[in-house]
Amino acid sequence: MGSKIALVDDDQNILTSVSMALEAEGYTVRTFNDGDSALTGLISRPVDLAVLDIKMPRMNGIELLQRLRRRTSLPIIFLTSKDDEVDEILGLRMGADDYVKKPFSQRLLIERISTLLRRVEVRQGLGTTKLEPPVLRGNLTIDTSRHLCLWKSDEVHLTVTEFLILKALAIRPGHVKNRNQLMDAAYGENIYVDDRTIDSHIKRIRKKFRVVHDDFDHVETLYGIGYRYRDD
Repeated sequence: MGSKIALVDDDQNILTSVSMALEAEGYTVRTFNDGDSALTGLISRPVDLAVLDIKMPRMNGIELLQRLRRRTSLPIIFLTSKDDEVDEILGLRMGADDYVKKPFSQRLLIERISTLLRRVEVRQGLGTTKLEPPVLRGNLTIDTSRHLCLWKSDEVHLTVTEFLILKALAIRPGHVKNRNQLMDAAYGENIYVDDRTIDSHIKRIRKKFRVVHDDFDHVETLYGIGYRYRDD
C-alpha cells in the first residue's frame, strides 16, 4: 500500500483532481474541505504527509499547521495564492516543509510530495541496512537514523527540511554554504525554491535552538554569501 496523503482545501475541484492524480501514482488519499475537520481527522488517523491550503473556512491553514506542530512533525506542504508571499513565509516560519503556489501543475505537486517522502524515508533509515553514524559537533548531535537532534542533552524538534539544512552546515563546520547548496541539500537538485525560503528555514532553526539555549549563535550569516556552522 502506498503512503497516506491528506489533502485539505475548500475547493472541491482541487480535492477531486489532485486525489485522482495521487491515487494513480499509488498513494492512499484522504480529503478534508476545512481545517477544523482536518485537525480532528489527522489526530485520530495520522497520515504520512499533508497538503494544506492556507485560506480555508472554520480554521485556516496557518492555524491548522500551528496545532499540528504541537503534536507531530508530520511533513507538510502548503498551497499558497500566487502573490501571497506573507502567508508563504509565515507558513515556513511556523514549520511547513515546502510550498506550491496556485495555480499549480499536478505533476509539480506530485514531485514535491515524492521528494519530501523520500527524504523522510532516508531520515528514518528505511530500505537500507547501513546506518549513518551521528554527526557530533561539540554540544550538537545529529542522528539521521533516528531523526534526532540534540543540543547538549536537550532535544531540538526539527522538520525534515530544517534537519537536512542543519546537517549540511554541521558536517563541515567553518565552511560556508551558499543558498543554492542548501537548497540542493534540503530539496534535491530538481526542485527550485527562492532565497527567502532558505532564509526562513534558517531563522526557524535558530529560534528552535534558542528555546533550549537562549545564547545559541552557532549558525552564522555571511551577508551576500551564505551560512556556516561555527563549531566551538
